[in-house]
Amino acid sequence: MKIDWAALGSVFGVSLVVTVALVALFTLGVAGLTKKESATGGAAAVAVTGAYACFAACAAAVGYGIYLIVA
Repeated sequence: MKIDWAALGSVFGVSLVVTVALVALFTLGVAGLTKKESATGGAAAVAVTGAYACFAACAAAVGYGIYLIVA
């Protein structure tokens, strides 16, 4: 059995970057929702919209990952 170490390293690197990006997006979404309570007026609406956009991007990435596994 021969292991393709370059391919294994590539998969590891991509999965690490995607994982960190998803965690960062989710964190930005949570931070946006917490800013809603301290912000007033239009700033609160922007914070909530940004938070929902971050959560939608996370859901899209998870959905795409499930699609890749199933297909």
